[in-house]
Amino acid sequence: MALRKTEKADLRIRYPLYVEIGMTLSLALLIIAFRLDMSVDSSKDIQLAEQEIVQMEDILQTEQVEKPPPPPRPPVPVEVPNDAILEDDELDLDVFLDLDEVADLPPPPPPAVKEEPEPEIFMLVEEMPELIGGLGGLQKRIKYPEIAKKAGVEGKVFLQFVVDEKGNVVDPIVTRGIGAGCDEAAIKAILEAKFTPGKQRGKPVKVKMSLPVTFRLR
Repeated sequence: MALRKTEKADLRIRYPLYVEIGMTLSLALLIIAFRLDMSVDSSKDIQLAEQEIVQMEDILQTEQVEKPPPPPRPPVPVEVPNDAILEDDELDLDVFLDLDEVADLPPPPPPAVKEEPEPEIFMLVEEMPELIGGLGGLQKRIKYPEIAKKAGVEGKVFLQFVVDEKGNVVDPIVTRGIGAGCDEAAIKAILEAKFTPGKQRGKPVKVKMSLPVTFRLR
């Protein structure tokens, strides 16, 4: 047998009643709220605390202008009386020349001797120097060093030298050597050689030359 709720326990029976009561109360509250006087009484002034007003002033920067110093005072002119006579200074124009003092003066220095410029060394002239006896005669004067013979050193020694106005050899140097005493032997041989001097415009001049000296074992 199914159980049923009692009328007191069943809330659904009274639900419409509760809704009507709630709606009535809500409308009553709205009507009361609209009828209330919400206007503000203007007779009562609301005093606010006065705020302190701060004014900002612009401070101008002052420029210190240095004043120039005053000009000096002009000198006070002194009046000269017209009766004053200016005395002329006496000038002693007598000149006495003592010849004995002139004789005691030291003698003038001798004139400076002009140094003659060194003669120019030419690389190429109209008439080049010629080796007297030729290269064959130069080779005959060469003494083969014993050290070079024992070591089997052979080759060519290149010499550079200057032939002066008299045909003599000066300032010989080795530009490329082979060592073992051959360089010294070549310089000794070229110093003993004699050349016909080179000429430029018919005058003998210094000429720089180069020659090879051959060292060969038989």
